[in-house]
Amino acid sequence: MLKTFPKGGVHPDDCKLTAKSPIFVATLPDKVYIMLNQSAGAPAVPIVKKGDKVKTGQLIAKGEAFISSNVHSPVTGTIDKIDPILDATGYKHQAIIINVEGEDTWEEGIDITNNLIKEIKATPQEIIEKIKNAGIVGLGGAAFPTHVKLTIPQGKVAEYLLINGAECEPYLTCDHRLMLEKPEEILVGTSIIMKALGVHRAFIGIENNKLDAIELLTKLAKDYNGIEVVTLKKKYPQGAEKQLIKAITGREVPSGKLPIEVGCVVQNVGTAKAIYDAVQKNMPLIERVVTVTGPNVSKPSNFLSRIGIPLKHLIELAGGLPEDTAKLISGGPMMGKTLSNTDIPLTKAMGGILLFPYNFSKRLDPYPCIRCGRCVHACPMGLEPFYLEKLVIKERWEDAEKHWIIDCMECGSCQYICPAKRPLLDYIRLGKNKVSAIIRSRKN
Repeated sequence: MLKTFPKGGVHPDDCKLTAKSPIFVATLPDKVYIMLNQSAGAPAVPIVKKGDKVKTGQLIAKGEAFISSNVHSPVTGTIDKIDPILDATGYKHQAIIINVEGEDTWEEGIDITNNLIKEIKATPQEIIEKIKNAGIVGLGGAAFPTHVKLTIPQGKVAEYLLINGAECEPYLTCDHRLMLEKPEEILVGTSIIMKALGVHRAFIGIENNKLDAIELLTKLAKDYNGIEVVTLKKKYPQGAEKQLIKAITGREVPSGKLPIEVGCVVQNVGTAKAIYDAVQKNMPLIERVVTVTGPNVSKPSNFLSRIGIPLKHLIELAGGLPEDTAKLISGGPMMGKTLSNTDIPLTKAMGGILLFPYNFSKRLDPYPCIRCGRCVHACPMGLEPFYLEKLVIKERWEDAEKHWIIDCMECGSCQYICPAKRPLLDYIRLGKNKVSAIIRSRKN
């Protein structure tokens, strides 16, 4: 029987146009733009200046705060300048701009061979330190510093490791292709995380629309102690942490708590591969797989791209910007964020670039709520989106907090399913921001 979470969820069309497209190595432009806010938390602090020569893989900015991550040069070249530029948030933030100069000259100690290294010699503490030094963040989209996530708080115990290969967002296939093309590295990476956490069981959850990946990893996992591949029912948002934990282990993460409360740690398959690279190859996180796709994109593709490449460069490699493009999205259509232009650089958090034509982008005029309850049935967190919308409109923040608005994970299932086309998620996001600010002020 296929496993899934029991509450809510929707079934958007897959639209996996690039599921059969192998990962291509993206060419380099003349300049790369390395954002210093590459992770959740505080931006990294530059340790280079204008005119400095840098090697590929060299540390160029330190994550000095507790929640922050190191940033490395993805290319060999010269620092052009350190200036604020527009990023995916729509605001300007500091970036290190590098002029690319010729072939890669790699930082000393980085192993660039394709040899698979299975033996894990590093101790748990050494593993976490290597992950920290390499600037690894969660590659599923949240970009939370991985070394922080793997540092278990005192009094808590990790029992299970869950590797997220669900990739439930329509259009995106970067994780799917990575599982097909780098399965052993993912499995070794999973074993490394298990050793760091001191757990003996790991589950790789994959939706049943990726049968080739399920078959391949199930076959290979037999040679790895404690790793099991779990087939999940195709349902959005199957890849959300709390839903994945419920589907695989049956455990429910309490409101306002983290997965470690129920003995679980969740990592993305891309993160597991990056951890393999960091621990076994001393390779920092300077590249990732990204899907460039859309209904009218002429060559939708999966690219292994260096961090900092302008999105317009990747779009050109995928055949160019279609003339009817009306919306540029970072991520998938359900949880992705609209971008203002194609000059924005690729960051560690971006798994997809989605180009939508006008007929996919037009917002229909909303009608009054008909109280059908579909949004309630679709909400995987058991909330009442229609009621939360009304509370936000009336600015009843205390009531919104009492009705668990903070628990909304912004998956968009409610807005997707609403027959009246109400902008439910828009209002709930607004309410979450306001209520979160009120909660923070209460603590100060």
